[in-house]
This record gives sequence, structure tokens and C-alpha cells, in this order.
Amino acid sequence: MPAAADALSEKNKKREFVMKDLLESRKEIDLIDDRIVQLFQRRMDICKDVADFKLSTGKPVLDRKRELDKIADLKTKASNPFYAHGVEELYEQIMAMSRKMQYKLLNEVGINNDIGFDIVPEIEKKDVRVVYQGIEGAYSQQAAAEYFGTQAQFLNVTTFREAMKYVHDGKADYAVLPFENSAAGIVTDVYDLLVEFHNYIVDTFDVKIEHCLCGLPGSTIDDIRDVYSHPQAFMQSNHFIEEHGWGKVNLANTAISARYISEQSDKSRGCIASENAAKIYGLKILHKGINFSATNTTKFIIISRERIARRNAGLICISFEMPHKSGSLYQMLSHIIYNDLNMTSIQSRPIPNQKWEYRFYVEFEGKSYQPGVVNALSGINAEAINMRILGNY
Repeated sequence: MPAAADALSEKNKKREFVMKDLLESRKEIDLIDDRIVQLFQRRMDICKDVADFKLSTGKPVLDRKRELDKIADLKTKASNPFYAHGVEELYEQIMAMSRKMQYKLLNEVGINNDIGFDIVPEIEKKDVRVVYQGIEGAYSQQAAAEYFGTQAQFLNVTTFREAMKYVHDGKADYAVLPFENSAAGIVTDVYDLLVEFHNYIVDTFDVKIEHCLCGLPGSTIDDIRDVYSHPQAFMQSNHFIEEHGWGKVNLANTAISARYISEQSDKSRGCIASENAAKIYGLKILHKGINFSATNTTKFIIISRERIARRNAGLICISFEMPHKSGSLYQMLSHIIYNDLNMTSIQSRPIPNQKWEYRFYVEFEGKSYQPGVVNALSGINAEAINMRILGNY
């Protein structure tokens, strides 16, 4: 027993020694951390003087060569490669914080403090020309009619590109284009066209999608062998189509599909379209609600060539490219985080003729005249490639 007691006592002494050693280490870390905070604040205060100098001389906030040279020099002062990598990451963040503060200071004195949108009470809906893609009975036509009402003049074109060009060339005041579906995702062509044409998103409008299987009068669901529709409609109704084993034929639009079927005399051909399109083209609805999601909704965007924003608009959409290097995307998004803005969406699209290079589309909450928004956009614009503000809506 005495031997066992001595062993226990020795074990407790070792535990106390380890605990004391840990507490001493933590006290020392606390002292170092206090010193780091003091030095960081001192460094940021000096950066205010740098901002004043850049303001007086017109020099840009970002001097990437200076930053890289500084980081390279600091890395040589680390005692091993692991610490050197840590020094690089640490100073990337410190320098990023410095830039963000400098953007903020410049904005406060009137430099880059306006992103160039005219604020309007509401979007004008009376006596305006509105273009949509497709024909009568298309969901785009439904969205345009429900958003603008009866006092607008409506035009229709065959493609999204034509609709964008109509607005860009002044042939229409607004375009109504599908932007994203809750089940099938983004409409990629529209994202690309937003960059190609210098038009702006000024509002959005949601339309609940209920696809119907339609056929000729007198037909039944057992008669159907092939179904015609838009690829998005097929994606949204794929469970129903695959269950019946029908062939699929792509057409440019659900309403065009309905018109095409109405012109045939073949009961084996059906289409996926809206109930409204079925009525317009005299088709029989063979089955309602064939899309697999009961909450299926398409968000349409209202496009204008004017750089305007409604006073109560609460979302900003931008596009940008960036250097193809580690951490670039984080650096861009850090401006949104730093300014306490909530990002609601991020998408990427391949850049034409640039292998494995991508353009990013980011949506976040904010108003065009909000200081945090201006600060974030100033930072991203200075550090990204080809940044564009696509709308405040």
C-alpha cells in the first residue's frame, strides 16, 4: 500500500507540474497577444497617413508589387519554411485590412463614394415598350404581363440575345428574361449576356411554374409517344417523363412547343407547357403539375439600359474576373465580409476563349448608396479584373 500511495503522489506532482507549465505558457501567450494588438493598431494608424498621402497624390490604394516585395522580405526573417508560410498568410491579411481601411477613408472624403446609379421611386410601367423571349403563352410573356400590367406595349423576339439587344439599341425600354429556376438552377445564357450587353437589372419578378402535359383535343395520355418542350421544362419534369418512357424533342420555348403541337394532326405527340399556353393554342390538358417540385418558381429579371435603382432596392449583383492564383476568390469576397454585407448567391461561368478561366457572379444584400456597399465595391473594383455592377434591384 505505501508503494501504491507513493506512486499516486508522484503522478499528482507530475500533473500539477504540467498544469503549471500550461498556465505559464498561456500567460506568456496572453502578453504576446496584447503586444500584437497594440502593434497592429499602431500599424493601422500609420496606414491612415498612407491614405492621406495617396489622396493628395492620386496614387491607387493597391500597390501589389510593393506588397509582394514586402512579404518576400518578411518571409526571409522566419526560422523555417512552416513559419515562413505562416508569415505570408498573416501579412496577406494585415495588408488586406489596411487596404480596406484606406478605401473606407477615401470614400468618406468623397473619392469613389458613388457607384453611379440614379435612384427612382419605382420602375415606370405606363406607356413603356417591353420585350420578352418567346411567343404568346410563354412564361416570359406571363411574367411581363403580370409585372407591367395592361398599359405597356409588349414585343416578342426569338432569342434572349435579341431581347438584350432590343433594350441596348433603344427598341425597347425593358426586357423580361428568366434568370433562375428553383429546381433547375440558373439560366446560363442570360448570365453571359448581362456581361456582353451594358444593360442593368432593375427588378425581379417570381412566377410559380406549373407544367402541364398537353395534347391534341380527343387525345389521351396513353396516346403519347413523344413530348416536345424546352430543355428547362424537361429538367423540371424529368421524373414524370422518364416514368412513362417518352421520347423528348427540344424546342426553343414551352409556348412554341404548344403552338407546334396544335399545328399537328398526330395524337402521339404531346408537349410540356403552361395551362395558359394550352388554352391559347386549343390543346387538351392531359395531366397538370407534372414538374416534380410543388414550389417550382422561376425568377425573372427586369432589364433596362438605364443605370437606375429603386429606392427600396435591396440586392446588388456584380460580375468580375480575377488573377488565377490561390486565395484570389477569398480576397474578393473578403470585401463583402469586412463590410458586414450578406452574400446571397455566387455563380461561375467559363470565360469564352480562355481555357479553365472563369467569371464570377456575386449577389449580396445592399443599396447603391450604402457606405458599406460603396466600400466593398471600391475594393473589389480595385483588385479584380473587369468588375461590372450588373444591377441594384
